[in-house]
Amino acid sequence: MIFVTGGAGFIGSNFVLDWLAQSDEGIVNVDKLTYAGNLDNLASLRGDQRHRFVRGDICDGGALLALLEQHRPRAIVHFAAESHVDRSIHGPAEFIATNVNGTFALLEAARAYWNGLTGEEESGFRFVHISTDEVYGTLGDNDAPFTETTAYAPNSPYSASKAASDHLVRAYFHTYGLPTVTTNCSNNYGPWQFPEKLIPLVMANALAGKPLPIYGDGGQIRDWLYVSDHCAAVRRALEAGRPGQVYNVGGWNEMKNIDVVRALCDILDQVAPKAGGSYAKQITFVPDRPGHDRRYAVDASKIERELGWKPIETFETGIRKTVQWYLDHQDWVADVQSGAYLSWVEQNYANREGN
Repeated sequence: MIFVTGGAGFIGSNFVLDWLAQSDEGIVNVDKLTYAGNLDNLASLRGDQRHRFVRGDICDGGALLALLEQHRPRAIVHFAAESHVDRSIHGPAEFIATNVNGTFALLEAARAYWNGLTGEEESGFRFVHISTDEVYGTLGDNDAPFTETTAYAPNSPYSASKAASDHLVRAYFHTYGLPTVTTNCSNNYGPWQFPEKLIPLVMANALAGKPLPIYGDGGQIRDWLYVSDHCAAVRRALEAGRPGQVYNVGGWNEMKNIDVVRALCDILDQVAPKAGGSYAKQITFVPDRPGHDRRYAVDASKIERELGWKPIETFETGIRKTVQWYLDHQDWVADVQSGAYLSWVEQNYANREGN
């Protein structure tokens, strides 16, 4: 079996569902179930003996090692992380605790477990660490996309904490020989994404008749990656990635945030029209957040060249699937929009007067 951290979150739950849809190999899924972790994402697996869920904290190294020794997985896939830039600005301590200290505790447990393996179990073991393109900083309009050799230049507490975790993973390979593989992905979107991120936030607000808040001029550029494509890349990295290597995972879909929002509005106008005209009338520009990176772009040619992976979905196909999923799962959206989430929205946007 394999050992997955953060498997009740957005990308992690998609990975678990995709994995078990394609394989009978079991998963031990460890998730702390913070605000963004949701077992409802995995409701279809209730009663499935291939999926063992354990509520746990990756900062608890002793508990992690006990689970590894109990279940004896052939690999660890590490998704667990605090991941929202705005939250890291308001409260960076949790990002250091989870992303840095938690990754350290997991690496220590993995090293102790791996050192007890022999033969093919030892040589075949892998530790796959899921990271972000944000560790590379920001790009100018005419700069070449990020590659695996781009110097790290994180600009937010979130990206700095992920950069630190990447460096720890690298160090454990070079110092201890732990067979690690790191993937740095671009902006994911798709089913089960918590509605603090741009696309699900816009979807929820649009349908509720609320303003669609756009930071600054909306000209920030991101590379958009449909989540199932990302999951396929992680599976390939686990299957064939070379220990010690880094693979950038991108969708080859650079778009301005404002264009993403307008595309969402256009699709909603077609599939869920409302009285009073286009959803685009709800677009509201708000003051930019501190240290907002202007552009991310990912060169994903290495993973295509070495592992044969490339995305299947274009932005046009992926965003239509995403819109339809949220329209079909309004109960899920309502359930996750708890009092704690609404308090967060108020904290983040209360002092940003729209225009």
